[in-house]
Amino acid sequence: MKVALVTDAWRPQVNGVVTTLVELVRELQELDHTVEIIEPGQFRTRPCPGYPGIDLAVRPGRALAERLDTFAPDALHIATEGPLGWAARRHARKRGWAFTTAFHTKFPEFVQAATGLPPGIGYAVLRHFHGASSGVMVPTRGVMRMLGERRFRNLREWTHGVDTTLFRYSPQARIYPPLGMLPRPVQLFVGRLSHEKNITAFLDLELPGTKVVCGAGPIEAALKRRYPHVRWIGLLPREELAQVYASADVFVFPSRTDTFGLVMLEAMATGTPVAALPVDGPLEVLGDAHGRVHGGVLHEDLRHATLRALAVPRHEARARALEFSWAQTAQRFVEHLVPAGAVRNSVAGAGNVGRVVAGAREVVNNRP
Repeated sequence: MKVALVTDAWRPQVNGVVTTLVELVRELQELDHTVEIIEPGQFRTRPCPGYPGIDLAVRPGRALAERLDTFAPDALHIATEGPLGWAARRHARKRGWAFTTAFHTKFPEFVQAATGLPPGIGYAVLRHFHGASSGVMVPTRGVMRMLGERRFRNLREWTHGVDTTLFRYSPQARIYPPLGMLPRPVQLFVGRLSHEKNITAFLDLELPGTKVVCGAGPIEAALKRRYPHVRWIGLLPREELAQVYASADVFVFPSRTDTFGLVMLEAMATGTPVAALPVDGPLEVLGDAHGRVHGGVLHEDLRHATLRALAVPRHEARARALEFSWAQTAQRFVEHLVPAGAVRNSVAGAGNVGRVVAGAREVVNNRP
């Protein structure tokens, strides 16, 4: 099957969306699908305001349309709601193609954290964007409920995975040589250093041992000045990042806005338990359908969660991570795709979603 994947998030950006899409493409190619990636590096770009390191395509419409028409996809997936996403949406509607989208990021909350703008405005824009989609792939049940309450349609549950070979299990916290012998316990944060990550909720905690932060972002310099006692190690290659995860006694995830939180799975794959708030992403990664928590601790008091997580056996964290597979993620993705030609000059609505899904499965079952 020929799959066109349009995304505003791609290498060299470093974030969970990019990791998800890179792993997805790898798995799709192993299933013998042909994937055409349309990403910012193929266009003229400019930096995203307030987010250095993230470049956005400038006026990509005509060139993007030519790429899509030349590739003639069997299925079109629009992964993000940036300039490329909007251009692909526009062209698909012009051609009468059906397509799927994904909800990776709570942008309205991000904008609120940075500017104070009410999130309802952002969700109205996103609802319009995804309203033309034949299937909106959503990473957690909690986010799906939230979007349903905000009148989003055609929602499809689609979880993520983790590379348990790269992020190898360590039965005891290791020493990461560049940091040397640190006072224990070591509490680790990995992620973008930006307002929406709520990192100060972690950095303000009174905890024994050492806090280590791996990442970069727009508030990095201010955080370093404010918290000189923290060990800051910047961005690292993923192979080295795996060593950092394995060196920690607990991974602290303070975000309230992440839709999933792949970094939690990566930490748990090495055996490092997670302390997090009981919100959408952590509830999906650590919680099960029966309300039990595996591989860490969820609590509104983040200090309480961090101290309790130190007692979680490392093998339990690893076992939870093993429940998440990129192969299963890719298979579910394929099941949610729709044939581009399933709908002509209209948008898939509630009455014909069943026929669209049935058509997608026929494409999948007869793929080369």
